[in-house]
Amino acid sequence: MSESVVFETSLGDIQLELYWNHAPKLSKRGYYNGVIFHRIISDFMVQGGDPTGTGRGGTSIYGQKFEDELHPELRFTGAGILAMANSGPNTNGSQFFLTLGPTPYLDGKHTIFGSAKGRRQNTQIKSCLNVPNTISLMRKYIYSGCLRHPRGETQQKHYFR
Repeated sequence: MSESVVFETSLGDIQLELYWNHAPKLSKRGYYNGVIFHRIISDFMVQGGDPTGTGRGGTSIYGQKFEDELHPELRFTGAGILAMANSGPNTNGSQFFLTLGPTPYLDGKHTIFGSAKGRRQNTQIKSCLNVPNTISLMRKYIYSGCLRHPRGETQQKHYFR
């Protein structure tokens, strides 16, 4: 069973499925409200999760860096893979990224904890977020909310502003 969240951006909503069974630490809490995608690299990825908005800050929901949750069956196969940004093994903080295409060279190096739901979502991610790397003009604010609890309980969709 997985949990779903919505990233509401200034260029459209992105619905993501969280991999509760593979990355329970990253999937069990909501943490990203009002943060921006601070780094955009065309045809590669968009990165967010830094509460300072600079790409240099951000602590984890645990207040410190935490270990990777790597699983060989989770791979960077295309657009819409949600993973933790890090500076090496077991250095996860608050920052995450969404891929804009296949990135197999990242397999086994970053904790994958979700993906866009459906082919339509992948197309939307690429069209919404695959833009020139012009950070000052392309900040995309994120608001997230739980859509479905991993135990199957339906919850009301919320956007936090």
